[in-house]
Amino acid sequence: MESKSFSVGIIGAGIQGVCISLFLIKKGFRVTLIDREEPGKNSASYGNAGHFSPYASVPMNRPDILIDVPAMLLSTTGPLALKWNYVPKMIPWFLKFIKNCTKKNMKHTAKYMHQILDLALPAYDELFQDIDISGLVESKGIIYFWTDKDLKSRELEINIRKELGAEQQLLKTHEIHDLEPHIRKIYHGGVYYPSAKHARNPRKILLKLFDLFLKRGGHFEKQNVETIHFSSDNNPVIKTNLNSYTFDKTVIACGAFSKKLTDQVNEKIPLDTERGYHVHFKGHDHLLSRPVIFLNRGFGITPMEQGLRVVGTVEFGGLDNPPNKKRIINLVNNAKYLFPELSEHYDEWLGFRPTLPDYLPVMGPSKNHKNLFYSFGHHHLGWTLGAISGKIISGMMTGDNTNLNLEPYSSLRFS
Repeated sequence: MESKSFSVGIIGAGIQGVCISLFLIKKGFRVTLIDREEPGKNSASYGNAGHFSPYASVPMNRPDILIDVPAMLLSTTGPLALKWNYVPKMIPWFLKFIKNCTKKNMKHTAKYMHQILDLALPAYDELFQDIDISGLVESKGIIYFWTDKDLKSRELEINIRKELGAEQQLLKTHEIHDLEPHIRKIYHGGVYYPSAKHARNPRKILLKLFDLFLKRGGHFEKQNVETIHFSSDNNPVIKTNLNSYTFDKTVIACGAFSKKLTDQVNEKIPLDTERGYHVHFKGHDHLLSRPVIFLNRGFGITPMEQGLRVVGTVEFGGLDNPPNKKRIINLVNNAKYLFPELSEHYDEWLGFRPTLPDYLPVMGPSKNHKNLFYSFGHHHLGWTLGAISGKIISGMMTGDNTNLNLEPYSSLRFS
């Protein structure tokens, strides 16, 4: 059967869903995108840090992280927080995470994150040649910097990236100052990733890609997907709050919300969410030329159209807990620690990063249903990996030959 006679339903209209849809349309599939919200509305694809980070292969499941976690949780300025009412639900996830915090597992994750990160920017280039992104993507790299604490962790990251061939340049204090002279001089060292890019407005880019999807014949339904089951010939049947749809193939790509659907098809994938926050400081984007990340406090600042977007913290608290005002205050105080001249902030935002305990995404067919595919669990790199995920999923559906080893992304690893 030719691909143009296939219908595909994509659940989730974030950067993953939109990119998957575009690559499938390129191959001739008839695509329907379903989401309960309009694309880019308050989602992770709107509120993320805007980084295109092809170097970011080193996962959080590192041997040294377990030593650092207690101090992180106790620090008021630290990058990690727990909603204590969610701890009982998180225990199974944490146990799997701890199991993955070995040198061997960390290197496995880093290797297979690098495999797809290395292709991430070229995949975006394929999509960006069909839209106008002038003024929306800047190629100025990203700087990480740190104080003289926790230097072993810094060394570990640098060495692994070096082994994998990621482009990086170690920076001395005067070099950081030369690149970003407005940052308060609290740092002792840093590293520059020259191949990284950043979005001046992630939502605008997403909407341009979504408009391209519509122009190319894609169909969008603003509906809430409630259930998924299968017809007698194993075709996916999606029931929403308004309708029922039968497709030849379906992709679950709704980020942190994907688990509600994978549980329904009897596949127990240990997906949970890292809650992340952002605020903006209007009129201060002149203070930075490129994104910076202060590793000791686990937050970053990106110059955007809306001003300086301050992003960060990892909070484990699920999808239903209200925003934590303390995490917002923490972000604001951290930003003002680096830039004392910052004025009042605005646009307090909470979003959900879908994260698996081995810090690899799930991409590929369901364990139980050959016509159901997954693309979620990209944690902090969902924005970076949107286009390459779309390319990989579309290739899987058409049985394209590939020199990539796709087995590490399979949901079968959790069976």
